[in-house]
Amino acid sequence: MVVTLKEVAERAGVSRSAVSRTFTDGASVSPKMRRKVEKAARELGYSPNALASSLTTGRTKLIGLVSSNFHNPFFLEIFDLFTRGLQERGLRPLLVNLSGETEPENSVRMLRQYSVDGVIVASSTLPPGFAIAFREAGVPVINAFGRYASDPQVHTVGIDNVECGRIAARTLIARGYDRLAFLGGPESATSTQDRLTGFRAEIALQRGVEPSVSFAGAYTFEAGRSEMQRLLQAPPAEAYFCGDDVLSIGALSALRDHGLSVPGDVGVLGLNDMEMAGWAGTDLTTIRQPIRQIVASSIELMGAMLDEPDRYPEARVFPCRIVERATLRPLPEAG
Repeated sequence: MVVTLKEVAERAGVSRSAVSRTFTDGASVSPKMRRKVEKAARELGYSPNALASSLTTGRTKLIGLVSSNFHNPFFLEIFDLFTRGLQERGLRPLLVNLSGETEPENSVRMLRQYSVDGVIVASSTLPPGFAIAFREAGVPVINAFGRYASDPQVHTVGIDNVECGRIAARTLIARGYDRLAFLGGPESATSTQDRLTGFRAEIALQRGVEPSVSFAGAYTFEAGRSEMQRLLQAPPAEAYFCGDDVLSIGALSALRDHGLSVPGDVGVLGLNDMEMAGWAGTDLTTIRQPIRQIVASSIELMGAMLDEPDRYPEARVFPCRIVERATLRPLPEAG
């Protein structure tokens, strides 16, 4: 049988409103009263009804966690961090899959049906208009892993993908590679566009040449493998910046099946430093995206927005760094 608030009140010898206040965040209740109510609740095995509490407080504590990258195992790591982090703060994540969705208004309408208190758009492939649509609807929103802008329209937490492209180019050039290539994810993704922009700009600055460019249809192993197989119908580049670890792993598979050694014949550089990148047999040299810091900062910012929904949008940008493993030739020794 479900224990009711009335039964707790009778066991504690207090009013039902006193029990309700005890289990309502921010409500006024004396320490003595709180101890009596909590003791009675423990004895009866009572747990407060979150839905009933939301009717009293006007808050559901539901946070929409929105993405379209469910086919990318990197985002499974991100969702794990987000769901645990939100729950530790007493918030309840509502995971929403927007794969294939093209109309931001449909997403807003769906999330408002659940009376979410806020939304975290955790995606590098959804257009910026999705986060903006939530803001315009009056829903507190954060674009995690979103496109960096110095004057953001919504709160944005992530990395500077243009700078990551520059880091990739400098890394490959420093190792003596001449014929460089970019193998990106979907061409429409802002992360792909920005990584390519930085990659091209740095190569043009240092070498005055244009890298070869190709795109995979999705951020998946199969898409990376398929695109590399297509590229291998012609002589390969000396090194590829794949723009994403899962694409890189697919490309490695195609290169090795083609009888090419990595890094002996071809170098491969990824981005993200997902768990799989460090597995034996993969050992992918990559650019680490600090996902733990990005997720923690997004959750902290969401908590602040729930208390101050009108705070001015800010961009929180985290630096990336190279993680050396075994898919690029080593740096030449200084002599």
